[in-house]
Amino acid sequence: MEYSIQQLSCLSGVSTRTLRWYDEIGLLKPSRVAPSGYRYYGPAQVDRLQDILYYRALGVELARIKECLDSPSFDRLAALRSHLAALEAKQAQLERLIRSVQRTIGTLERSENMMDEQKFEAFKQRTIAHNEEVYGAEIRAKYGDKEVDEANAAVMNLTQEQYREWTGLGREIQERLEAAVQAGLSPESDEGQAIAGLHRRWLTLTGNHYSPEKHRGIAELYVLDERFTAYYDRSQPGCARFLRDAVAHWIR
Repeated sequence: MEYSIQQLSCLSGVSTRTLRWYDEIGLLKPSRVAPSGYRYYGPAQVDRLQDILYYRALGVELARIKECLDSPSFDRLAALRSHLAALEAKQAQLERLIRSVQRTIGTLERSENMMDEQKFEAFKQRTIAHNEEVYGAEIRAKYGDKEVDEANAAVMNLTQEQYREWTGLGREIQERLEAAVQAGLSPESDEGQAIAGLHRRWLTLTGNHYSPEKHRGIAELYVLDERFTAYYDRSQPGCARFLRDAVAHWIR
């Protein structure tokens, strides 16, 4: 079946303006354009729009979606299974977070004290839910569902002290990165290597097995993925690249 741009908009809930934008950037080209200038979309384009919407629901940037869908190695069935796993994980995490908020409301309504462990649980669940929403699809595609699920479980199993150390390490790494870049230090300097060592500690504190190759790959993502770059460079441009280079040198 073939759809006009108006029909596809009604079918998918995506505005005609957005569909035209997708055409302009090469993300979703119509199957044909009539002499009148009207765009028409066939079954392949409908499937591609569905894939685009799945990726968007998981927070993946348009440029990255285009890269994935245009890759010769793109496997739609594998991608759909990855989406489903990420969405199910997100659903489970949100359900746990909802239960935690419900317990908090209940204890406040009954004027009871909520145990610190219960309060702490909600923070861990929120961290995992955020990471799944923003990075879940890509990380699962890269490392596999089993490894990501194990990493999420490791965060949930952290004690209160371990969680404080983990989040504290994250803040310390960011602060020292910004100071090092502002001071014009080299990633190969003593401070750069100390930051790389802290980053290794941050990665393994949750119980993850350390792999130099994975460490290097994760640090490389900080430069290749604009979302990671924006996170590390939010106050001082150059922090993501500094960390990537420091880790690469530290591993060598």
